[in-house]
Amino acid sequence: MPEPLPDPDRADTGLMPPAGAIRKILHIDMDAFYASVEQRDNPDLRGKPVAVGSPAARGVVAAASYEARAFGVRSAMPSVTALRRCPDLIFVPPRFDVYRAVSAQIRAIFAEHTPLIEPLSLDEAYLDVTENRHGIPFGARIAFMIRDRIHTETGLTASAGISYNKFLAKMASDLNKPDGQAVITPAQGPSFVAALPVRRFHGIGPATATRMERLGLHTGADLRGCALPFLQSHFGKAGRWYYRIARAIDDRPVQPDRDRKSIGTEDTFGTDLRDHDRAATEVRALAAKVWRHCLGTGLRGRTVTLKVKYADFRQITRSRTLIAPASARTIEETALALLRPLFPTDRGIRLLGVTLSTLAQADPQTESQPLDLWQAAATRGAGHGD
Repeated sequence: MPEPLPDPDRADTGLMPPAGAIRKILHIDMDAFYASVEQRDNPDLRGKPVAVGSPAARGVVAAASYEARAFGVRSAMPSVTALRRCPDLIFVPPRFDVYRAVSAQIRAIFAEHTPLIEPLSLDEAYLDVTENRHGIPFGARIAFMIRDRIHTETGLTASAGISYNKFLAKMASDLNKPDGQAVITPAQGPSFVAALPVRRFHGIGPATATRMERLGLHTGADLRGCALPFLQSHFGKAGRWYYRIARAIDDRPVQPDRDRKSIGTEDTFGTDLRDHDRAATEVRALAAKVWRHCLGTGLRGRTVTLKVKYADFRQITRSRTLIAPASARTIEETALALLRPLFPTDRGIRLLGVTLSTLAQADPQTESQPLDLWQAAATRGAGHGD
């Protein structure tokens, strides 16, 4: 595991590219973003366990402060569970307009260093600083400057990962959270991945990790020992991706200002689904995740797509386009309507997905989605992440 960066001005971190051959990629991730904004804006909340969300019986934790996380409170956790773990937990309702405004401030700071910014959400982004506006040769120094400026301008802290590709930069940003940064150099990359448990790989969820472990694949080294045909036979198209990241290879470019075509999420199940009610429960959870992302990005969409992958890897999709932008309720109801004709079935379902497309920015003049509906939908979305 890379050592924490002791000095942002230290000489060579191993990331200075010879003749531009090696990229310098940053992953900047705000620390407990929503909860930190609430603590910043309300001094009475500072140093206390805070959850953004609803304390209602069907409520859910959208974000948790580090004080709350110390009790085991996590995002997407049902509120009743969070309160059981932390009876003194303080709930505050989400303010997405404020989060979006702060995110815009942070994006402006990124833009002072590079035009190559790929936002992942309101609170995290990739930056390619191989060539940057100030000609600074060290990615670690740029990350430190960005984090310092974010703290000065917003009063919030951020963590950063610095590496030669996006996968490793993402992994590095978690190493010294909160308010820290870490470097994974080209020399460290393969050994870092080899020692990493597959459950900690970004992009490998619990169900996939369980399948890997059943195959005897517990670490990156185990994964690297597999031939490509073996991984493709067990994991389909994702097999090639696993083959490459097990070798610390990730050639994906940082894609700035790309227009998002869809918002979607999917879940792979450890046990195949054959019962309609169980499948419907999963679809409701997926629809709630999609809606949470809509609230965070300010995007709305009209086309709802249901994806189904059966145990034999046959895959189908069903779509329906609505007249008006979908709400939390209509995303759920449309996805359930697309699911209903697929039952009864004698084939097990290994994966379900819900996607929203035909996207546009929400119109504040016509936006009327009530908060309590988001809370109810978010509750049904808790506990999924593959």
